Order: sequence, then C-alpha cells, then structure tokens
Amino acid sequence: MLENFTGDAGNESFSCHNPSVEVYRYFGVLWGSAVTIVGTVGNILTILAFATDTRLRTRFNVLIVNLALADLLYCTLLQPVSVDSYLHLRWRGGALWCRVFGLLLFLSNSVSIITLCLIAFSRYLLVARRAVFERVFSLRGLFFLLPMTWALGLASFGPLWPVYVFAPQVCTCSFHRTRGRPYTTVLLFFYFFIGLGCVGLFYLLIYRRVKVAAKALVKYRFSQRSSRKKKPKSSEQGTEGDSGLGSGVASTQSCELSGQEELAQNKCGEKESPGQSSLSNLGSASISQSAQPAGGQGLPPTHIPAPHVATPAPITAPPPSTSTAASSGDSSEFRRVTRMCFTVFVCFVCCFAPFLLVNIADKQNRAPQLLHMFCANLTWLNSCINPMLYAVMNRQFGQAYRALLAKALTPLTPLTRLWTH
Repeated sequence: MLENFTGDAGNESFSCHNPSVEVYRYFGVLWGSAVTIVGTVGNILTILAFATDTRLRTRFNVLIVNLALADLLYCTLLQPVSVDSYLHLRWRGGALWCRVFGLLLFLSNSVSIITLCLIAFSRYLLVARRAVFERVFSLRGLFFLLPMTWALGLASFGPLWPVYVFAPQVCTCSFHRTRGRPYTTVLLFFYFFIGLGCVGLFYLLIYRRVKVAAKALVKYRFSQRSSRKKKPKSSEQGTEGDSGLGSGVASTQSCELSGQEELAQNKCGEKESPGQSSLSNLGSASISQSAQPAGGQGLPPTHIPAPHVATPAPITAPPPSTSTAASSGDSSEFRRVTRMCFTVFVCFVCCFAPFLLVNIADKQNRAPQLLHMFCANLTWLNSCINPMLYAVMNRQFGQAYRALLAKALTPLTPLTRLWTH
C-alpha cells in the first residue's frame, strides 16, 4: 500500500523529477514492464486453469482465484500507468484519474489482504473445526464472502476520495499523509498489523495441530510394530487387557489420522493420493457435502472386538499400501501445500515491509527519493509473484499452466517447423 508522505497540499504540476532518479527511472520502467507482462499472463493463466481443469475447481481454489483477480487488476490496469509516470517522471493522467488510480490501488491491496486472511482461516477451520468449515466455506458461503472482500475494500478506502493526490516521492498517486488522518492511520493498522497478524496466527495454530497429528501417527505405527512382536501364547487375563488397550489406541489414532486425511484433500487444488476423493467440485452436487476418504481408505479401525479364544488380540492395521502409505503421502502433501500458501503470505509481507518501514522511520521526509522509489518498486512484485509460486510448489497448477501454454503456442508450431527447415 502506497501512502503519500508529502506534507504539502498536493503537487499541481504532477512532477516527480529529481536529478537523483534520472537514471534510476529506466530501471523502474524495465522492472514495471516485466511485472506487467509476467503478472498479467500469470494471473490470467491461474483463472483459466481454474475454469478449464476440473481438478482445480475446489472451494479452496476459489479464494486463490479471488487473489488472482485482485493482482490482475493491478498488473493489467495500474502497473502500465506507473511505468508511464516513471518514464516521463510526471503524472500525465490529470487529477480525476489520479484519484481513481489511488482508489483502485488500495482496493486491490485490501482485497489481497482480506483474501489471505480467508485462506489462512479456511485452512485452520479445515484442521480444527471441519463442520464449521463446511458451513462457512460452502458454495453459498463463498457467494457471500467473495463479493464482501471487494465491498469491504471499497467501503474502507472509498471515503478517502477527496484526499487522493500525486505523491512525488514515489511518483504515483496515493492518499495525502496529513489530510487523511486519523482515518488512514487506523486503516493501515487494521489491514497490515491486525489483518496480517491474524494470518500469521492461523498458520501458527495449523503448524501446532499438524505437529500433534504427526506425533500421534508415529505412536500409532509404534503400537503396530509392538503388536506384531507379541507372541501368541499369553494368559486369558493378559488377552483381555491387551484387547482393550489395542482398541483404545486404534480408536485414538483413527481420529488423528482421519484429521490428517481430511486435511490432505483440501490443499489449494493439490492432487490427491490415488484412491482418494477430491474436495467437492464447483458446479456439482457434491460441493455442499463433506469430502470423505473414498471407501474409508487409510483409516485404522475405531473398534476391534475382543476374540473369544485365549490369544492376544493384535491391533489390526490396514495393509501398508492403503493406510500407512496413504497417510504418509497425505501428510507430506499437506505440508508441501501448506508451505506454498504460507510462502504466498510471507512474500506479501516481504514486498510491503521495506516500504512501510522506510516511511515510518522517515517521518520528516528526509530520506533520498531514490530509496522511497526503490522500496515502492518492491511492492510491485507482489502482484506477479503468486502464479510463479503456484507453478513451482503446486503440481496441478503447474500442469494446468503448461497445458494452457501448449494450446496457446499450437498455432506457432508450423512456423517453428519452417524456421528449423
């Protein structure tokens, strides 16, 4: 989020010329042009991948698409205008377009932050309160939540319409530093510190729960190995005691593993392990139902009846190819995709933190303009980096991107053959 940290009432000439940025502006133009191209193509691919690949049409990925729309708004419409301002070192759109630009800029960033909050919140509900997740992030819930992200952003920054002005320190339009107070201070605190702080808290809670589930899985496997080592000869009293203990352990670990498998089915559209059902697809009747492991695969039995013969009752374990292997794969898959979503959040913070810190430290506006512009340029990366993270850290998105690019390049194949011959 860019804030006007100038102390004047506005820059009527709309100029940001300064000898210190004469050469740097060309770097800014190249940087901004790359962000425009990569961000536009990447976010369009994300939306098309969701629309064309049925495996990606999950409720969770709807939030990813909403984030892509916010980034696309910036990359396609706003970033080229910033590039033009850097090239000419002045704003050429006039006062009205400057206000529109400022409003759309803050709308895009606020929607991104709200969506990041929803992503983290949905993943926490998925691991901690599955029933609540099914109600809140149902098809009806998403139809309500997604428009609300845009409505809340517009309602938050719309009242600042009269104070959007040109900020020469960063060569773009934003709200005035002093004329918008204290409302602007409250907004920045709410979105950046409260909003992003909640995102970090949710991921911390998710990490703790996953750790507990992983320990439970280790204990369950240890109990399996111990049961196999028991000799068949034992007293009747020992049989009854072991049977009861085996039932309790299996039941407890069943709950833990069930939570693990439910988590693994709802990961940013990540491909599920063979034999598992994916999260409900949009447009199908199953979207309002809870996604359950197909055929109860990977779940240890919750009750083991005591045998009628005087032999130890072993803790029944599913075959390694179904339970142990599937649980290991699901756990690994969950960690990988959780890492991806957390990386998206960390990248957002890293892109904006330098700019915020510079402006908080430079209250008197004494820092070089070059430093302000460079920190502002870092914020540009946020709108184009997410599709690259999806492609690298999510197999299904990566496969969908490649398929779409292959189709787009098909008409060029004859030309390529002619060139090679």
